[in-house]
Amino acid sequence: MANINDIISKAVASAAGNVAIPENVKGTVLNGLSESVLGSLTQTATKAGGIDLIKGLLTGKANAATSPITALAGKLFTNNILKNLNLGGSLNGALSGLIPVIMGKLGGILKDQDGDGDVDFQDILITLGVASAPQKKASPAGSVLGTAGTILGSILKKK
Repeated sequence: MANINDIISKAVASAAGNVAIPENVKGTVLNGLSESVLGSLTQTATKAGGIDLIKGLLTGKANAATSPITALAGKLFTNNILKNLNLGGSLNGALSGLIPVIMGKLGGILKDQDGDGDVDFQDILITLGVASAPQKKASPAGSVLGTAGTILGSILKKK
């Protein structure tokens, strides 16, 4: 299974294919788009109600164009990438317009991954590539807590 970085990279490449990005900044722009999308998902996950927002977006039930996750990704991209590149208003507008397209391409990637009949936190973790589907039917609370502990451990080690 592809992890979230692969999924986002494919969505970015697909969406950016129709925009004439200068070769000298193409890598920066594509990486910036990916990092902004991932950053918005990460920041949203830490907020109250964030998991439900992500779930709505990734299941395709929420409108990507009006999602606060999309708005945050656009803000991150503008502040961290576009302000530093000076590409001009029309190209900046075209590149900023890719964010809702990319987020829309992420809609529908979240499905019942663990076979328990619903889309839940464990399915998000599996889709994001930080957990795998259980081989045996284990206690859902135990598997989610174990996975959450692993994620928190890896985050704390990076700091």
